[in-house]
Amino acid sequence: MTGGQDQARGPSPQGDGTVELARAAERLARRLPEPLQPLARLAYNFRWSWTPDGRELFRELGAHRFALVDDNPVRFLRDLAETTALKAATDEDYLGRVDRVVRELDEDLARPAVDVFGDGRPVAFLCAEFGVHPSLPVYSGGLGVLAGDVLKEASDRAYPFVGVGLLYRRGYFHQRVDLSGWQHEYWLESDPETMPLARVRRTDGTPLTVTVPIWDEDVAVHVWRAQVGRVPLYLLDTEVTENTPLERWVSTRLYEGSRSIRLAQYAVLGLGAVRALDAMGIDPALFHLNEGHPALAALEIAAREAAPGTRLQDAIAQVRDRFAFTTHTPVPAGNETYAREELLAALGRVPTSLGFDPEAFLELGRVHQADAHEPAGLTPLAIRAARSTNGVSRRHGGLARAMWHPIVPDRPTDAVPIGHVTNGVHLPTWMAPPMQALLDRYFPADWRQRQSDPAVWDAVDAIPDEELWEVRNVLRMRLIDMLRRRVVTDRLARGEAIDLARQAETLFEPGTLTVGFARRLATYKRLNLVAYDPGRAVSLLQGDPPIQLVFAGKAHPLDDGAKAIAQRMFALKRDAAPTNRVAFVEDYDMRIAPYLVSGCDVWLNLPRPPLEASGTSGMKAAMNGGLMFSVLDGWWPEAADGTNGWSIDGSVDADEAAQDARDAQALYDTIEHEIRPLFHDRGDDGIPRAWLAKVRDSLRTIGPRFTTTRMVGEYVETVYRRSGG
Repeated sequence: MTGGQDQARGPSPQGDGTVELARAAERLARRLPEPLQPLARLAYNFRWSWTPDGRELFRELGAHRFALVDDNPVRFLRDLAETTALKAATDEDYLGRVDRVVRELDEDLARPAVDVFGDGRPVAFLCAEFGVHPSLPVYSGGLGVLAGDVLKEASDRAYPFVGVGLLYRRGYFHQRVDLSGWQHEYWLESDPETMPLARVRRTDGTPLTVTVPIWDEDVAVHVWRAQVGRVPLYLLDTEVTENTPLERWVSTRLYEGSRSIRLAQYAVLGLGAVRALDAMGIDPALFHLNEGHPALAALEIAAREAAPGTRLQDAIAQVRDRFAFTTHTPVPAGNETYAREELLAALGRVPTSLGFDPEAFLELGRVHQADAHEPAGLTPLAIRAARSTNGVSRRHGGLARAMWHPIVPDRPTDAVPIGHVTNGVHLPTWMAPPMQALLDRYFPADWRQRQSDPAVWDAVDAIPDEELWEVRNVLRMRLIDMLRRRVVTDRLARGEAIDLARQAETLFEPGTLTVGFARRLATYKRLNLVAYDPGRAVSLLQGDPPIQLVFAGKAHPLDDGAKAIAQRMFALKRDAAPTNRVAFVEDYDMRIAPYLVSGCDVWLNLPRPPLEASGTSGMKAAMNGGLMFSVLDGWWPEAADGTNGWSIDGSVDADEAAQDARDAQALYDTIEHEIRPLFHDRGDDGIPRAWLAKVRDSLRTIGPRFTTTRMVGEYVETVYRRSGG
């Protein structure tokens, strides 16, 4: 199965992008010497990015150039120097490796699909962002990366999935930090013609087009296809000639600042997804709404399947079995609401065009439906439209039940129909190759296929301390090498003195305890706790033995509070500058994240409880032998057992100032009195054996439980396959 044909009723005469992707690969292949032409097929399927040796096949043709194009294999091969190509085309060893990776791709695509629903129909996974790979910049952070991991796991498991999102030609913002530490934003436009994408076309060669009612117009939407292993990912695009400049802007930027534009994006995502899939002949058995952004899909399905004249509430009830909903955050910004006039101005024609009453539409979006003055949002609509709603960790599930209890006030809070499926990470993407190679030597041969089996992970006890420590040293050094390259250019770009830039060439020490904090810089993430007591923080950084700290992340362009926190961290960096032990990495994204989550010895997570719904970066660190040090919030209460990391109390405290002071004290005390001594408790051979015992405990307990193998399997068995109601 390569997508569309096995995803639905059968191939549509309008096309589903399969032919266009194949033609794009053929055009690229013709630019290469014949022995290298199979690389073009790899370039148009993102499976190469998580296949062992896949990335190296491109890097070996020019690592620096490959990095300059954000690891985009299409751009890279299109401009490959003739001399480089001809040399590689005569390298028998290299060609043999190409053949092996291509053969693995073909064998994967040839496997029979797992029939989830008994009728061959797929799950349509709808999300506002997808973090599949840096060369497809249509993501901002955790939500998108999780969505990308879901598609990869669905491919690995041969589940019939199709993803639908938006093609943001300017993506999420890029970050630049000035000399004071203040964040500035800028956007770069991508050309989809140079990306691993193909525009879906009708059989007559014209672009497949659907329309969506927004404002006072019917906005035209084109469809692009990417291939994520066996799973097609369709991206909707309003950059269409017949649209007005305003309409063309709708799909330009992810999380656009204009509220009206964001509402327009949600209409394109929800209605456009259903219409595009229908035009391509894809008839999903289930729509999985990943966050509330695509909830308008329920109105489209209700209009199609309910009898004419049916009340909207009744029509939604009739199609609830077609929808599952995952809510990812209790934070208000993730559950945005809109005044009546604001919603109707942007989306008033949506219910009207579908034959429904706009007032009934507003009611479905209110927590208290009868309160005409209450703002409405898409999260209540999604909860009401879905047969199943879940949070993304056990604690978040309980919080979501309390948060949305007013929607079903006749039930006790613990009976609110919201469950949980704890997040996981795609192990082949996030476990670094040196760690995978180590496990290959000591784990069962089929350990990747059995990664959710705890018995598989018991084999960590067979790994010699010397080999485990060597891999940790390799990963830490790989991080340090990246930091030295990046920070030099970051400092020069912001106008720092050449001497300060040159200091970054010796940034960090290979054997020093390395602590990392990298995530979206929202205020509730509390990066400020690291510098809460600057004197004590600097004393730890400059101590004997010292520690070193790397931090990264972007604050939302409108979040000045989060920008101020990052600015205060820059002051800490300056205070510790003589020791060169603090580094900030600008423009955190999927290019940088693998180095940080694999190279840090300790991964910090300091949210204000209970606002961290799940979090996944600590899972990624754990898969690489890093140790978690976190507030007991999100996924960590399900994992922490006292042997596999360190914890800070996760109780809710209304006195936020007192809580911050207490948690900062716990942070400093734990690093000073527990973490640092354990890391440096070494015998004559220099190996920290007690530390490595904790690493083994972490791998053994976190490895089988917090991957997408367990997570997606849980969705299939407990959400997708269960009866509706």
